[in-house]
Amino acid sequence: MTDNADLLAGIEALEDKLAKARASITRRFIGQERVVDLALSALLCGGHGLLIGLPGLGKTLLVETLATVMGLDGNRIQFTPDLMPADILGSEVLETGADGSRAFKFIKGPVFCQLLMADEINRASPRTQSALLQAMQERQVTVAGENRALAAPFHVLATQNPIEQEGTYPLPEAQLDRFLVQIDVPYPTLDTEREILLATTGATEEQAHQVFTADELIAAQTLLRRMPVGENVLERILELVRAFRPEDTSASDTVREAVAWGPGPRAAQALMLTVRARAMLQGRLVPDMDDVAAMAQPVLIHRMALNFSARARGDSLADLIAGTTKSITRTEAAA
Repeated sequence: MTDNADLLAGIEALEDKLAKARASITRRFIGQERVVDLALSALLCGGHGLLIGLPGLGKTLLVETLATVMGLDGNRIQFTPDLMPADILGSEVLETGADGSRAFKFIKGPVFCQLLMADEINRASPRTQSALLQAMQERQVTVAGENRALAAPFHVLATQNPIEQEGTYPLPEAQLDRFLVQIDVPYPTLDTEREILLATTGATEEQAHQVFTADELIAAQTLLRRMPVGENVLERILELVRAFRPEDTSASDTVREAVAWGPGPRAAQALMLTVRARAMLQGRLVPDMDDVAAMAQPVLIHRMALNFSARARGDSLADLIAGTTKSITRTEAAA
């Protein structure tokens, strides 16, 4: 009982801080509450996020604002076709001392930060993209045979333009799987766009203010992992993830006919974390089935692919995920 009381007190204390953080972010990144909550969820879970949206929708602004509000040391890399791994990781240079002696010195690259913005990540070659694989999974990089630890916490928020595909390289499945969530950034509504115009074309603009420190974010990440998950939620997460694997006996005929490859164990891990984050952002102690339904698409959509026949028919991964999720969660509600 004491542990539960401490956990509830911690979440209640964190609720006010998260509300202030959300308010500070939305003063600059206006009217996209779901996008903000998904980005905050990625940070609360200690994970990475892939922001997908057209140019001019505020993806860069969101990442910069998150770094300020969450008290994180942020760097930005503009990914281009000529970018090299050393431009991300850093490199060793031969340095001459005052006494004429020479020694190699490691010059840190921009990956040595707490919040890395990988802007237009799909514009870099696969060789360069691979420089982030170890960093995103192990929180360290290997340069010149030496392992070098990254800062704590370490997060990558990458952006990608879904329309313009000339001169781009598709992200490999291994890298996509390292992103905790895919965050789709839509066009603003009419009222939101009116508010954006009024807020950004005057003499002054709203500024974000720091709410968290890096240590406080780490404490929140630790608290999140202590949140209990009910047996029914755990079973639905497993059922949902396995339902999208075409070779699994639980997969529907629709999935077998449309899906080329389904999500792996990281998808279930991501759902277990993100349903907790959603509950935490709403000040609840325990996640429920609504959290599973809400987090299914951002967690699963980049971890699976349609086969050629399904793409030719014009099938949609989003529709497939929504339909299957609704069927599974509705069955639980009826039970």
